[in-house]
Amino acid sequence: MTGRRSFWAWGLEAEEPTNEQRQQAAARLAARYGVPVEAPPVPRIEQVQLRPPRIAPPEALAEICTTDTHERAAHHYGKSFRDIVRAFRCEFPNPPDVVAFPRTEAEVVAVLEWCAQVNAAAVPYGGGSSVVGGVEPPAGDRPVVSIDLRELNRVLEVDPVSRAARIQAGVLGPALEEQLRPHGLTLRHFPQSFEWSSLGGWIATRSGGHYATNHTHIDDFVESVRMVTPKGVWESRRLPGSGAGPSPDRLVIGSEGTLGIITEAWMRLQARPRFRASAGMLFPTWEAGYEAARRVVQAKLWPANCRLLDPAEAEAAAGGDGVHALLILGFESAEVPQGPYLQEAVRIARECGGEVDAAGIRIADGTDDADAGRQGAVGAWRNAFIRAPYQRNLTAGTGVVGDTFETAITWDRWPEFDRVIREHVGAAIAAASGGSLTCRFTHVYPDGPAPYYTFQVLGKPGGELETWAAIKQAASDAVIAGGGTITHHHAVGRDHMPWYRQQRPPLFAEALRAVKAALDPQGLLNPGILVD
Repeated sequence: MTGRRSFWAWGLEAEEPTNEQRQQAAARLAARYGVPVEAPPVPRIEQVQLRPPRIAPPEALAEICTTDTHERAAHHYGKSFRDIVRAFRCEFPNPPDVVAFPRTEAEVVAVLEWCAQVNAAAVPYGGGSSVVGGVEPPAGDRPVVSIDLRELNRVLEVDPVSRAARIQAGVLGPALEEQLRPHGLTLRHFPQSFEWSSLGGWIATRSGGHYATNHTHIDDFVESVRMVTPKGVWESRRLPGSGAGPSPDRLVIGSEGTLGIITEAWMRLQARPRFRASAGMLFPTWEAGYEAARRVVQAKLWPANCRLLDPAEAEAAAGGDGVHALLILGFESAEVPQGPYLQEAVRIARECGGEVDAAGIRIADGTDDADAGRQGAVGAWRNAFIRAPYQRNLTAGTGVVGDTFETAITWDRWPEFDRVIREHVGAAIAAASGGSLTCRFTHVYPDGPAPYYTFQVLGKPGGELETWAAIKQAASDAVIAGGGTITHHHAVGRDHMPWYRQQRPPLFAEALRAVKAALDPQGLLNPGILVD
């Protein structure tokens, strides 16, 4: 990817919407809600006023550091709804003082040593796609250095026999796949943020990716990991598996930049898929759809895609009729034809009342896979999924409040959990002038689904953050009260800390604090996240 990243929007500056495009989006919103909607002009970096930097890098690091206004503003936030609204308003009250771009692990060490000398908070930064406040500087008088790893972006070594590669942590998804392609290999981890998220970010946040079953979290692909801490380098032994005590990798995965800065990892790879098969199954009720999803995943057919959309979500994202739920089934393999597996999943779904949608069953035999999974409702959903992060760029500042929250729950508790979520979040939406709440399963496990809810309301321009906070509070409270996890794959960050404190066992919190104290005694790394 070439070009400068936008300081406020998802993507590059060159991809920011024009004022005309935003006015067209406002007209569509006005027609939908039946009220006038205005689209303020897009902000320009010349409008941004930042406080002066409180520290300056030493001469030895000056070449890889900057206090440029654009970079400081761009590294202030991630890309959540709340982040984009604040950046669109040019509200940057607590920017990093310095942004560092280390080119080697030795330079990462040098930057951390400088942070220790000046007692500056160090915030690791990958692709900047966090939607939970994971890269936002901590409040207070302490100076802050954002450590951007974009220059550590290479595949260093490939082991074709074991199907693994040693990869630098700052590489973004597209560049990673492009470097693996000549070897006929792929990591095959595609979170929705794939375009603007990094390998190190995936590991640090326990990212969930392409696969809806079986191998889903980045955990499943990590063979070993290397991390720079204020006390030295942490590196695990490269192994296919081990029973030697608690896993050092598991402590790094999900550590959210609080224990160290991940610099590289050995990752398990796959041969690039050649065989694909897909189908969209329509169900007369939401209940019938999730019964089919449960039965398919418990049959251990392991579809790569097994995503269920409720009727409203299917209508909004896949062109559905607003009555039928949609189950998207997709299978893929590098070596084995997938038609028989898909046919068996379709058989199970039909037993639950499902019918194949108008696009029919699509099977690619290894010679022509371009259309598999890209037709009909399945293809419409795929395209909407890829473009979703860009939609906030169009509606920022219009009064629209739209966001998501995700969780996981066991099958036995799922129906009641869904009812309670819809009741409590629906009440908060109604109090905010009304709107929509939809649900889809992003992942399914033999013992439960990972539901992903989307809400949208049209509130008062200027009051978006207050409306968002009320709905977010209701949703998070309901998730924890219902026994779900506060996050399945978005991470904890700053936004989820109040509910993470309720979810984690008290003794685990004490143990995590002890690890933090051992590795980062000054509390330099991402203060306030995971560890109080």
